[in-house]
Amino acid sequence: MEELKLNQEWDKVFPKSEKVNHKKVTFKNHFGITIVADMYEPKNYEGKLPGIAVSGPFGAVKEQSSGLYAQEMAERGFLTIAFDPSFTGESTGEPRYMNSPDINVEDFQSAVDFLSNLENVDNEKISIIGICGWGGMALQTACIDTRIKATIVSTMYDMSRVAGNGYVDGEDSEEARYNKRVAINNQRTEDFKAGEYKLGGGVVDPLPEDAPQFVKDYYAYYKTPRGYHKRSLNSNGGWNVTAGTSLLNTRLFYYSKEIRNAVMIVHGDKAHSYYFGKDAYENMIKDSKYANNKEFLSIEGASHCDLYDQKDIIPFDKIEEFIRKSIK
Repeated sequence: MEELKLNQEWDKVFPKSEKVNHKKVTFKNHFGITIVADMYEPKNYEGKLPGIAVSGPFGAVKEQSSGLYAQEMAERGFLTIAFDPSFTGESTGEPRYMNSPDINVEDFQSAVDFLSNLENVDNEKISIIGICGWGGMALQTACIDTRIKATIVSTMYDMSRVAGNGYVDGEDSEEARYNKRVAINNQRTEDFKAGEYKLGGGVVDPLPEDAPQFVKDYYAYYKTPRGYHKRSLNSNGGWNVTAGTSLLNTRLFYYSKEIRNAVMIVHGDKAHSYYFGKDAYENMIKDSKYANNKEFLSIEGASHCDLYDQKDIIPFDKIEEFIRKSIK
């Protein structure tokens, strides 16, 4: 059995709020992996609270963006948890630094299981928030988990689309996908021989002078005191090279037009990832009987990473309004 090593010091990249109580919690998912989360609970409340589970970005940890979202929403009267996905951060799962769309969705569902069984949470008023690649996983979870009353998808990446098609679909061909499969499978052979998994590298460092702006934005978050964390994959060595193999053969959101509960997709219109959120929204409402409780909120002038931690840009008022309207 894996030994949990939980840090009890405040080691977030954002200031601790005096308006909420904070503690570490753990729960198991259906794959037997122990998920570690930070719980944020508003001080001085009465009755049962609506609950929110938060995760993301893809390759981040709960001490970064998801924790900031969770703490902010707790200040607004929700009981929230920000969790580390399986194989990452303080959560268990071996080998480390792997991902799977199936297990990632299960992580969100197990978070809903946990919230649903807390005495001080109204299990009829549970929502989820996913950021970046975990925005996609949140939307995929909404496709299957009918307990979720509202889903917020922030600055979304469709990890299955980018894995299979490349950025802006620039590698959407049989030959490009074949070459990716060859490279991944050759790496599997090498990993087995070496007895360890090769890491793909986190955010590029040092930063090339001619790097695209979105790479500079990632660097500014993950590699500087603004967002760097020692347990974050993106801040350090990254995922295993072979981690996302199944995403090449997967397409998320296939049944998104059948989601009956509320979904709001939030994206900055200057984000390099804007097309992911825009297309996911349009595909979700096209020919859907349930489009009346779906929203796409475009944030003028905002980049991808602005919605990680810029509290003057993240539309928390509108997020709260949407969730409260959806859980009435």
